[in-house]
Amino acid sequence: RPANWADAIEAARIVAREAGVELEVAADRHAPWHPGRCASLRAGDVLVGHAGELHPRVIKAFDLPARTCAMELDLTRLEPWAARVVPAPAITTYPVATQDVALIVPQSVPAADVEAALRSGVDRHGAGDLLESIRLFDLYTGEQAGEGNKSLAYTLRFRAADRTLTVEETTGARDAAVAEAADRLGAVLRGT
Repeated sequence: RPANWADAIEAARIVAREAGVELEVAADRHAPWHPGRCASLRAGDVLVGHAGELHPRVIKAFDLPARTCAMELDLTRLEPWAARVVPAPAITTYPVATQDVALIVPQSVPAADVEAALRSGVDRHGAGDLLESIRLFDLYTGEQAGEGNKSLAYTLRFRAADRTLTVEETTGARDAAVAEAADRLGAVLRGT
């Protein structure tokens, strides 16, 4: 599939994570990005970059493909937040357990808020230490999402260092994540 604004944001997050920094993502309006498809990237209170879809005038001026996406990070601003020693992740022989979830939310709800709600729900369920990652893999705005809504699909990856997780453990954590997104943002599980 063609890359979109969410991929540009995730690329910035990957770079920052490698430096040991978790970025905070929020909707923003900043040239040369499309006004409705731009995100600010912050480390604490410090603006370290932007990501999203480039403005159509910029795309036309540079003869780029339609809906070109990009990200920028000011590494000098990121450096003070970076861990001095980046810890190597623990390697386990136990398998990853994935749970996919697609949520319908209003168009105005940022994907970062949905991810934060999912993460919070897993934490409240007591499975936060098992959550390896949350990744947005699909954005759908067609007829099935309903007018004024969008569908955001995420993969939740769980893994324990000392055992193989059960379906009940990961399903319970996913259900708690969905419940938190419903309470906070009015999210509805797609297909229900």
